[in-house]
Amino acid sequence: MITLLQHDTPFPPVERALQQPNGLLAAGGDLTPARMLEAYRHGIFPWYSAEDPILWWSPDPRMVLIPEEFKVSHSLKKTLHRGHFEVRCDSAFELVMRACASPRDGQNGTWIQEEIIDAYVRLHQMGLAHSVETWIDGELVGGLYGVALGRMFYGESMFSRRSDASKIALAHLVAQLKRWRYGMIDCQMNTQHLASLGAREIPRKEFSARLQALINYPDTASPWHFDHDLIA
Repeated sequence: MITLLQHDTPFPPVERALQQPNGLLAAGGDLTPARMLEAYRHGIFPWYSAEDPILWWSPDPRMVLIPEEFKVSHSLKKTLHRGHFEVRCDSAFELVMRACASPRDGQNGTWIQEEIIDAYVRLHQMGLAHSVETWIDGELVGGLYGVALGRMFYGESMFSRRSDASKIALAHLVAQLKRWRYGMIDCQMNTQHLASLGAREIPRKEFSARLQALINYPDTASPWHFDHDLIA
């Protein structure tokens, strides 16, 4: 059985998450900043459909990207060197979220509902949620968003309207996180796309141990500012 959260109910230990569906830990509660930060500090994230209550997850294994293991394909290297784009940080956070919420091919809907957007916008206003954006000729063509705590980045979603646009944003994010000595990017679930970029699965126990070490570092960059010469 999963835990049903009331307003003041703490999360149960992540070890109590179900095996099927993998990682389902709790239901209910709210999306206040306090609840969201409690979740992230324990490696828990919200993910649910419009017809469901708020569902909280901590899968085992966990998909992560170690910044030093990021793989840049030959074609992406060529794109990065062309430099026909502009990469910005936190200039259009809500627009990035809404672009990520747009239906994808083969999907009927999205989990990024209005209450999810509101919750992450609040974290963004607190300086804890960030977007990395790819712009071409003044148009937002790709990007990603996530949450940063200490030296840990939790990737939430990305979108692309031009070839490699989301990968450009990710490459710049990884380069900056390496400079700030971030230790891990949470990718949550295993996908072939993430694996092609160097992400891999690790046991939840290892993820939790690494997480606790990383989130206790002081904030290394507030407000976020990207050095655009990191990728030459």
